[in-house]
Amino acid sequence: MRTIIIVLDSVGCGALPDAAIYGDEAANTLAHVAEAVGGLKIPQLRKMGLGNILPLAGAAAVASPIAAYGKMAEVSPGKDTITGHWEMAGLRLVLPFAVYPGGFPAELIQRFEAAIGRKVLGNIAASGTEIIEQLGLEHRKTGYPIVYTSADSVMQIAVHLDIVPLAQLYEWCEIARKLCRGRYEVARIIARPFTGSPGAYVRTADRHDYPINPGGGHLLTLLQDRGIPVYAVGKIADVFCGEGVTASYKTKDNIDGMRQTENLLLEHKEDCFIFTNLVEFDSLWGHRNNPSGYAGALEEFDQFLPRLLQSLQPEDWLIITADHGCDPTSASTDHNREYVPLLIYGPNVAAGALQTRTSFADLGTTIAYRYGCEMPLHGTLIPITSIK
Repeated sequence: MRTIIIVLDSVGCGALPDAAIYGDEAANTLAHVAEAVGGLKIPQLRKMGLGNILPLAGAAAVASPIAAYGKMAEVSPGKDTITGHWEMAGLRLVLPFAVYPGGFPAELIQRFEAAIGRKVLGNIAASGTEIIEQLGLEHRKTGYPIVYTSADSVMQIAVHLDIVPLAQLYEWCEIARKLCRGRYEVARIIARPFTGSPGAYVRTADRHDYPINPGGGHLLTLLQDRGIPVYAVGKIADVFCGEGVTASYKTKDNIDGMRQTENLLLEHKEDCFIFTNLVEFDSLWGHRNNPSGYAGALEEFDQFLPRLLQSLQPEDWLIITADHGCDPTSASTDHNREYVPLLIYGPNVAAGALQTRTSFADLGTTIAYRYGCEMPLHGTLIPITSIK
């Protein structure tokens, strides 16, 4: 009895009722990507029922989907990775994480500069690829790290690996994590190493996230307490500070994440939980306003999907969802406050409509119940039935 969640990072499916508060009332990542490219070529996802969740160019609804399908709303305030994944695991935020659209307070930056022994560049809200292009040359001359944020609760620290060793960047991020507490607390500190030259800078796969510790009591720790191995693929271990994770597998890109998920299915036949995040939808295409690239990534995932389905055992569940939106057709490069799709497939899972779930936490509650764990504080059971 294995459960696999694959998070298609940022693949939202329409604005939530409160999206206007975030300026996201027009957002619909999936639908707008499909429209922008004249229709998606995703036959496997269509067969599973993705087009039954929302109107989707190129992937119309089918009469008899092979998966249980629906969508989920986020209850916690915010529209970031941490909030989405934590809520999936049964946690619920009452207050949003702090954001700094005007840059971080001078006092915090001064304390950080004193701790690392040098000045910083930037301290603005910016696109990561744009700011390293703007400040990359000055950074290489001075050795000063580039510090920036976004509409999310995050401090990102970028350095060129020819100038600052990766180990030193990680050390600086750990310092920042300790400083960003209390009134300065942000959801994540992110190490953003890059290489290359002006006009051709490339961010490397050595990115590392330093999130707030969720504090236990979520799906991963409940499963671990029950003796169920938890295998984290991609940035999942970072999101949960390693809590409840039996083994973590870093990924280079989406394809690598899919292959590592497939390998885990082939290697581990016992009861287990596999939690995968495919980040490139968000990092490469959503934040860079590239609907064509986004569509290509969706089609690439769809082409790989049959391999995962063939690896499933009779009692397995494969769950495909997302953590927020990031509509690449919008004027902004930020995340969007959106519903997320929910597809649940298994050889013995009865197909059909799951309707709209009122919280991502329903997923964590349902999986905890499946393994006989203590239930998380939030979420209600999803009515997944067997065809037996």
